[in-house]
Amino acid sequence: MAPDAPICEIGAMKTAASKTIHSAPESGIAARVEAIDWPQASRDLDAYGCTVLKSLLTVDECRALSALYPDDAHFRSRVVMGRHGFGRGEYKYFSYPLPELIAELRPALYAQLHGVANRWNEAMGIDIRYPEKHAAFLERCRTGEADAVAAAI
Repeated sequence: MAPDAPICEIGAMKTAASKTIHSAPESGIAARVEAIDWPQASRDLDAYGCTVLKSLLTVDECRALSALYPDDAHFRSRVVMGRHGFGRGEYKYFSYPLPELIAELRPALYAQLHGVANRWNEAMGIDIRYPEKHAAFLERCRTGEADAVAAAI
């Protein structure tokens, strides 16, 4: 892949994204995650390596999370991608306690995505399997049975 090539094909994703989630309900995060067309999202992940979870967050929620980025007090570390040969840009790892929205998203999304991760690991001949529950995964990390877990933006 060329250094400036996109990680996934956005054009192809736009068509699939329109089917991935119905209009975002104003309900809680768990209900919004449940509303996603997970079979389609899984197919997108397999085909493109990414998926669009359209309208998972409201505009206000996105703005609130984005507004945290300039304040380093919310983050434990910053990664400048170019320093590591990862391309351009940067990301930051949230400090604990996590923002409430991120804390709600993690177990809800994990419940839907652990199966994809297990399927991919199996296809690649990697023996690691992820438990069904996010709490069990966090416990595995806490006891040193898995790499440390981190939330990034």
